Amino acid sequence: MYLRPISQVFSSSRRLFSNKSSPDLASAINELNKEMEAVFGQPPPPGFGSSSASYTDSSGHSTVQEIHYEPNNSGAKDLHGSEGGLTHVGGSGEAQMVDVSQKSPSKRTAIASCKVLLGKKVFHLVSANQLAKGDVLSVARLAGITGAKSTSSLIPLCHNIMLSHVRVDLKLNSEDCSVEIEGEAASTGKTGVEMEALTAVSVAGLTVYDMCKAASKDIEISSVRLESKTGGKSGDWLRKG
Repeated sequence: MYLRPISQVFSSSRRLFSNKSSPDLASAINELNKEMEAVFGQPPPPGFGSSSASYTDSSGHSTVQEIHYEPNNSGAKDLHGSEGGLTHVGGSGEAQMVDVSQKSPSKRTAIASCKVLLGKKVFHLVSANQLAKGDVLSVARLAGITGAKSTSSLIPLCHNIMLSHVRVDLKLNSEDCSVEIEGEAASTGKTGVEMEALTAVSVAGLTVYDMCKAASKDIEISSVRLESKTGGKSGDWLRKG
């Protein structure tokens, strides 16, 4: 996959350096660096383009020129901290916990949802509360609340948040023989509660599966997603459609 682009780079490099009488060697090296960045998706490592190069002009006089390559870091800010960037990635690519100490506390809420497709047989058993493990919806609701409170223990880089409210609702849908789950988390603090809401519905969905798995292995947990959030620097957000 990489053979053709790489061959193009070195073919180009032969053209760039074949004329030893050209005094514009710095431009030639910069052009080669750009071609390598286009092929490999990133600029050469720092120091790659720092070297001493010599050329001979038409009169036969030799000159040594120091060439310095300066990597383009214009994308670093977008990757490590601007809106839409990866805030959990450090400057050298390592995982990091975001420092929220400079943020101002605000009221934050988040709502998430998911669906558990049971199939007709299991759906009727759940509806009639005839499963051996007992009341599926009640147990799953409590599990979802517990899951929201345990988010920072489950997701390594999540902050330990003091939640002021957690709500988990489960509803049977006879049209597609599913359990529809909605979870809400709220807090007043320096970071959002989206992960707490998502963890609540995920754990509730997994608990529905655990309660019903003896009756069927065909159960499917799907459509785990954030529906809305409020508060924080990024403001309010609502899923469209």
